[in-house]
Amino acid sequence: MIKAILIFNNHGKPRLIRFYQYFAEDMQQQIIRETFHLVSKRDDNVCNFLEGGSLIGGSDYKLIYRHYATLYFVFCVDSSESELGILDLIQVFVETLDKCFENVCELDLIFHMDKVHYILQEVVMGGMVLETNMNEIVAQVELQNRMEKSEGGLSTAPARAVSAVKNMNLPEIPRNINIGDINIKVPSLSPF
Repeated sequence: MIKAILIFNNHGKPRLIRFYQYFAEDMQQQIIRETFHLVSKRDDNVCNFLEGGSLIGGSDYKLIYRHYATLYFVFCVDSSESELGILDLIQVFVETLDKCFENVCELDLIFHMDKVHYILQEVVMGGMVLETNMNEIVAQVELQNRMEKSEGGLSTAPARAVSAVKNMNLPEIPRNINIGDINIKVPSLSPF
């Protein structure tokens, strides 16, 4: 099972953090620092998996990572996961990001965090791998994009709400209300 997915840059700045096992926030920060320290000090020509750090579970867990340009993609997994399978999963995730963002870069992860999380959720949910077919993942992302465009996105929601209220066929508001001996005059409330 996947316990955490960490993406950070060459300077250790987190760009995407997803824990599938509960850790307190200060413990998460320590895990990120320790993971960056373990992964960043390794040469580029050595194996891409190593024993997990002491904070995330020690020898029962593995850190499997790939270094692309300025970003480290690190998956923290338990001993039941295949190292080569996770390396392939990282490759699929990165290629999917590349296809969705047309040459993905660190800034895409920063400015399109919601889309990156959506793509990740198409691949992994709850620590379990859902989909490894890049074409299927991209199709789902494109479907989501079309739905957002057809709805006009959240930015146009207030304007659509106002126009919907204006176009409602409401019955005429009574101007005089008579209740027994009481006569109430209702002022005109039309703001339009």
